[in-house]
Amino acid sequence: MQASRARLFKEYKEVQREKTADPDIQLVCDDSNIFKWTALIKGPSETPFEGGIFQLAFSVPEHYPLQPPQVRFLTKIFHPNVHFKTGEICLDILKTAWSPAWTLQSVCRAIIALMAHPEPDSPLNCDSGNLLRSGDVKGYQSMARMYTRLAAMPKKG
Repeated sequence: MQASRARLFKEYKEVQREKTADPDIQLVCDDSNIFKWTALIKGPSETPFEGGIFQLAFSVPEHYPLQPPQVRFLTKIFHPNVHFKTGEICLDILKTAWSPAWTLQSVCRAIIALMAHPEPDSPLNCDSGNLLRSGDVKGYQSMARMYTRLAAMPKKG
């Protein structure tokens, strides 16, 4: 557990130093628990998520970085690789393809990349996956845009 704590402190310092380096990601460590983090990520441009700010919750295991963090969306998102109710994310690096070389910041980058390039063949959200698999890209994009507007964009007025 000491090694994981040291690694997380190192990542924390890195995040503090690089705050302006990556404007698409804002990672924040819980004040009382180094194993709990949240992130705000910007929806990638030229996607139905553009203009949205999505919140992620990180739960880091004691054996980190040998084991991947558990990450889920707290913001509702219509995406084939994200469970609509729980926010669970289907991403290989969070399961079988994890490597200790990954950081919480790089996990956020990978999630942003997944938002831009969904994998409809391994869906956690079947409705979303089925739209893409059947070739209804317009239908998928309009649903994803609608949920982005409803859940991830600041309310006006």
